[in-house]
Amino acid sequence: MYIPDHRRLGRELKIFATEEECGAGLPFWLPAGAAVRSELAHYVTELERHNGYRHVSTPAMAKRSLYERSGHWAHYQQDMYPPIELGSEQLVLRPMLCPHHILIYDSEPRPYRELPYRLAELGTMFRNERSGVVGGLSRVRQMTLNDGHVFCAPEHVEAEIASILQMVDEAYRALSIPPPRLRFSRGGEGVKYARDPVAWEQGERMIRAVLDSVGADYSEAPDEAAFYGPKLDLQVTDPQGREETLSTIQVDFHLPNRFELAFRRGDVTKRPVIVHRSIVSTLERMVAHLLEVHDGALPVWLAPIQALILPVGDGAAPHARRVADALGAGGLRAEIDEREQTLSARVREAWRLRVPYIAVVGEREAEHDAVSVRLRGGGELGTIGVDRFAAVVGDAVTRRLQQPER
Repeated sequence: MYIPDHRRLGRELKIFATEEECGAGLPFWLPAGAAVRSELAHYVTELERHNGYRHVSTPAMAKRSLYERSGHWAHYQQDMYPPIELGSEQLVLRPMLCPHHILIYDSEPRPYRELPYRLAELGTMFRNERSGVVGGLSRVRQMTLNDGHVFCAPEHVEAEIASILQMVDEAYRALSIPPPRLRFSRGGEGVKYARDPVAWEQGERMIRAVLDSVGADYSEAPDEAAFYGPKLDLQVTDPQGREETLSTIQVDFHLPNRFELAFRRGDVTKRPVIVHRSIVSTLERMVAHLLEVHDGALPVWLAPIQALILPVGDGAAPHARRVADALGAGGLRAEIDEREQTLSARVREAWRLRVPYIAVVGEREAEHDAVSVRLRGGGELGTIGVDRFAAVVGDAVTRRLQQPER
């Protein structure tokens, strides 16, 4: 039975490659993959901006002392790379972005009126994954995380969680991903967790209150929380039946105490809560999932090549460029296949690459400033004007269609 595998699809569609000399778990984004990655990053950045997030860019490493203060060195060291000796200092490649965002929040006094204070970043981070488990895009050693942190008062937390759930729902609909299963990941016993029973109980109560208020179905998973607090994991299933976490929401009373964070309300100084969240996971893991769930036929707006133009006959090349320019002027990704192969062979190649729109141009189309359009999956639009074709493709991208419409 055929089951889509993103590693095979990644090779066939030229999304990414791995090179032994570079190392395991360090994939290269090829031009097609870089286009998908860039579009996905742009989408989620705009989604966050529309929901009140401010975007930052922070260093990919920091002093070891920062991670000792945050607790990552004690609780997460086995997944971190060894320190880099630099004079009298030790620098560490970051496994998380939250300590950097905490430093930004703490860089100046914060009055209550600034809360919730929402920060987001598409940031590179590093995990010391064992060589036996890395592979493709789903388990890598360097990744770009769609990370975000909301610094807020306790009374804001439940509304922020509900807002984040709405953002995830909007993103999954745009990506044509089936709704996720909600898993309430709670704490457990042992040294894995920071111990503050009151804070843990409060965090779990807040998550449960949101789930109950929206009438969500969810399961509980003891001993699956982050070391600093409980979380809500949004679980998806791949075509092979394996479940993984793509999006997550975490409630954290622990790190604000470790860093002595504060906000002022009148003459009173209070401690904020941090809500950690990721909408689309790492770009690597999300693209891996998208390749598999769509069998490489990515939504029109995400497709590396949205329209492929196939000139037929010696005189068709100038018109093919006219079509490509019309599409490009609208911000669409179009390419021309001028290889000396038969039209049927080039159409089959376009279908193999899962290109949504295939535009055939010959002398007749050039004479009428038109294109003959075939669709991914075998349908046709027939012969339409170039400007009309650009509008059709642009509309499909704007509406974030999964498949082109007849």
